[in-house]
Amino acid sequence: MLHCFCRSSPFSSSPRLYLRLVIHNRQRPGSVFSCLTNSFTSENTMADKKRKATSAVAKEPSAKQQKLAPMKEEKTQRAAGWLQELVRQQRTEKKEMKFNKKRLRFLSDTQKIKQGSEGVLYWMSRDHRVQDNWAMIYAQRLALKEDLPLHVCVCLVVPKSELSTLRHYSFMLKGLEEVEKKCKHLGIQFHLLHGSGGEVLPGFVSDRGLGAVVTDFSPLREPLQWLEDLKKKLPKDIPLIQVDAHNIVPCWVASPKLEYSARTIRGKITNLLPEFLTDFPLVGKHPYTATRTAKPVDWAETLASLQVDRTVGEPEWAKPGTKAGIAMLESFIDVRLKMFGTQRNDPNAAALSQLSPWIRFGHLSAQRVALQVQRSGKNAGQSVPSFIEELVVRRELTDNFCFYNKKYDSVEGAYEWAQKTLKDHAKDKRPYLYTREQLEKAKTHDKLWNGAQYQMVSEGKMHGFLRMYWAKKILEWTSSPEEALSIALYLNDRYELDGQDPNGFVGCMWSICGIHDQGWAERPVFGKIRYMNYKGCLRKFDVARFERKYCPKNL
Repeated sequence: MLHCFCRSSPFSSSPRLYLRLVIHNRQRPGSVFSCLTNSFTSENTMADKKRKATSAVAKEPSAKQQKLAPMKEEKTQRAAGWLQELVRQQRTEKKEMKFNKKRLRFLSDTQKIKQGSEGVLYWMSRDHRVQDNWAMIYAQRLALKEDLPLHVCVCLVVPKSELSTLRHYSFMLKGLEEVEKKCKHLGIQFHLLHGSGGEVLPGFVSDRGLGAVVTDFSPLREPLQWLEDLKKKLPKDIPLIQVDAHNIVPCWVASPKLEYSARTIRGKITNLLPEFLTDFPLVGKHPYTATRTAKPVDWAETLASLQVDRTVGEPEWAKPGTKAGIAMLESFIDVRLKMFGTQRNDPNAAALSQLSPWIRFGHLSAQRVALQVQRSGKNAGQSVPSFIEELVVRRELTDNFCFYNKKYDSVEGAYEWAQKTLKDHAKDKRPYLYTREQLEKAKTHDKLWNGAQYQMVSEGKMHGFLRMYWAKKILEWTSSPEEALSIALYLNDRYELDGQDPNGFVGCMWSICGIHDQGWAERPVFGKIRYMNYKGCLRKFDVARFERKYCPKNL
C-alpha cells in the first residue's frame, strides 16, 4: 500500500487536501466493503505493484514513537457515548446550512407542489433513519416552505422466498421502531404500509391530500420497479422527487455511465467530495401538525405476523438502529481503526469497522462515518486513507455497477473477456463437485472454507478477505460459472446480515466473473479470472487459528 502524506494534518485542512491522500492509496485484493465488516471489495493489483517503484512510501514510526503511542491514547481516552453527543452538536451547529440540489432529481414532469395540499410525504425506502438523511432533510424543508405537515412512510414487502429471513426483517423492523419514536418526538407522522410503493402509495397520497412525494435512491431492480410503478400511477400534478441519501456523491452525479473499475471512478468521486462530503443539518421539531395522525405500529405483532424463515435467526453481535450504529462507529474509531491499515486482511484480527449491516439497512449514513473517521481518527495514520478509499470509492462503485448494468447478478453482466474465458473453461474437470446443500451445510474437504461458511450461517457475517476466497472456491467446486454465481448469491443473500445489497452482488461478480478486475494467467476452471488458494491464505494469516475457532468438530 502506498501513501502520500503532507506535512500538515489532512484532518484539519480542506477536504480536497485530505482526499489527495486517498487517490494515492491502493488496496490489495480485498473487498469493496471489507473495511466495514464482512463484505467484498475488489481491486486490480497488477498496476499497484508497478506504482510502488515510483510512489513515496509513508515512513514507519520510530521505536520511540511506538512506545509513546499507548501513553498518548490513554491520556486522550474518552468516555463511552462521546460520539453520540459530538454528532448531536455538529448537526445543531449546521442546522441552517443549504441543501445542495444536485443531490436530487425530479422523476415527474411537474416540479411545483400541488396547491391546497395537506402535507408532504417522504417515502423512506432504503435509508431508514431520521438524522443524517438528505431525503428526510429535503422533505422537511419542502414542507416547511409550504407550511405543511410532514409524513414519513415505509412500504413493507415480504417476498415469498428463501431469502426472506427473520435475520433480515427483525433487524429492519427494530431499526424502524427507532425511526417511528424519533418521528413522533419531532412531530412527524410515521406510517407503516403493507405492500409495494406502486400498490399502496397512490391511494395513500390521494386519501391524505398530500402534495409531493420525496423518496431515496436504490440501484437495484426491485426498488427501481416499485418507483416506476408509482411514477405511472401518481397523479400528474404531484411532483415525485428522488434524493440519493445513500451515496456521498449522488450516483448519477458521480458518473453518467458504467465505470470499468475503481481506477476509472476514483478521480471523478474524489474531485466531487469537497462539494458533497459536508456536515448534515439537523432535522428539527416540525411545527405543522397533521389533522389526521398516524396509527401507532405494534412492532412485536408485525414481526410475529411476517411469513419469513425463522431458522435463520438474529445474530447477537449486531443491535439494530441508528443509536447502535453510532456506538459501533465509536468503538471502531477508539479501538479498531488504528489496526485497519495493517491488519484488515487478517480474519483473526479485530481490525474492521463491522458497520456494513447498519449502512446496508440505512440505519447509519456512510457520509457520517467518513466525516467522523476523518475528524476523530487523527492518530490512526495510514488506516484513515485506506478506510476512506473502501468506504467511499469502492462502495459507491458498487451502486454505479448495479445502476448502469441491468444484469448485475448474471454471468451475462460480466465483461466480454471474462464471459469468453469462463465459457472456454466451463467444461474443465473440477477437482471437487459439491451441491448447493453440501455447501450450505459446510460439508466440503476444506476446513477453512467450512469455517467461513459456518461463521456466516451462525453469525451473519464473514471477513472480507475470506468472502473472496469463499466465492472463488464455489466457482472451482461447482459444474458451471452460472451455478457458482447462483449459489454464491443465494448463500450471501440468505445468511449475511448485509446481504441483498449492491456490495454483495459486486463482490460475487468480482470473485466469480472478474468484474472491476483484469485478466490473469490462464489456468483450468478459472481461465483468466483471478485465482485464490489455500496456500495463499496460509501466507496471509494464521489459518489454523481461524479453523479452530469456526470449524466445529461435528462438521
